[in-house]
Amino acid sequence: MAAVLDLGIDLDVWPWVWLAVGVVFALVELTLLAGFFVLLPFAISAFVAALAGFYDASVELQWAIFLGGGAVLFYAFWRYARDFSDRNVMPEGVGADRLVGMTAIVVATIDPDDTDRRGRVKVVGEDWGALTDAGRPLPAGSKVRIASMNGTRVVVEPIATTEPTEPPTGPPIAPPPASPPGGADTSKWAEPGPGPSDPAESRRDP
Repeated sequence: MAAVLDLGIDLDVWPWVWLAVGVVFALVELTLLAGFFVLLPFAISAFVAALAGFYDASVELQWAIFLGGGAVLFYAFWRYARDFSDRNVMPEGVGADRLVGMTAIVVATIDPDDTDRRGRVKVVGEDWGALTDAGRPLPAGSKVRIASMNGTRVVVEPIATTEPTEPPTGPPIAPPPASPPGGADTSKWAEPGPGPSDPAESRRDP
């Protein structure tokens, strides 16, 4: 077994091999895998195997430390990442999603074609990049409603407004006079003609 595991490499060289493996795995983890903890456990176990090699541990033991230790650390990191994710689930309505349904003010014209990516709105004192599916530009000063999130930008829709009605400027129109009930004689509804202004004058008239 030892002849298979040592790969024809001298025992004194193996610590440096493990050091090189650990450095390469760590660099790949940090630069390409963005901290997904895929190679980091094996990078750590490679450093431990290198340390064991410097203390003249057998090649079998060094391989066991590298493979077994890496597998154990991988499982431990995976459990930690899963538990952390479960404990920090963002409830609905928290974070950027809290803005959905709010009213915002357009501070930079929003182009529906998003050609210049300059559309912005202000909501709860914060400036956000904005998109729209309205099919027409939304000028600055318009009131809009946030419909959804698209990455780091909000998707807005215009708020329909009703035109205010003009208040009446002239006096109200009086309704026509009501007709006499039952088709009665309308002569009694006529206004009386002018009479004598002085009763004494009417008595002197023969």
